[in-house]
Amino acid sequence: MTLDDELDLILERRDRDNMQPTIDALLPYYASHPGDARVLYEIGGAYDTAGQEDIARKFYEEALAAGLEGDLLRRCYIQYGSTLRNLGEFEASLEVFRTARTAFPGSPALGAFEAITLHAAGRSSASVASLLDLVVEFVRSRDIERYLAAISGNAAHIRSLGDDHS
Repeated sequence: MTLDDELDLILERRDRDNMQPTIDALLPYYASHPGDARVLYEIGGAYDTAGQEDIARKFYEEALAAGLEGDLLRRCYIQYGSTLRNLGEFEASLEVFRTARTAFPGSPALGAFEAITLHAAGRSSASVASLLDLVVEFVRSRDIERYLAAISGNAAHIRSLGDDHS
């Protein structure tokens, strides 16, 4: 069984309401593979799900530095950016999302979580405008497509309002 298979098995068995057994199962892999990007990411995610963002942050940063790639990198950006938001570090979170959206422009999830950070930072106009941009870019239905120009125009107008007079 490969390392990835072993990690997959641990994650399949996790209980999101009680992450300590998952953390305990992952820590020996950290001890034996301390520089493995996926191991670092998965441990960060386990601590994050357990509500221990301060610990998760360190693992996410190490995973990024270790060269995380592909979909795991995209997911790490989402989780790391959200962790920074939860720690009250809104500008750092927004920087992560800016970097991530450049690397993964086809990910609506990144845009959604960036909008959540904008809202948490008191930038509700920017948040709503960002969500409208996501609708224009990713939602495909005849009903939406009929109003793409209007939705885009409203997004621009809302964005121009600034940060909600705060």
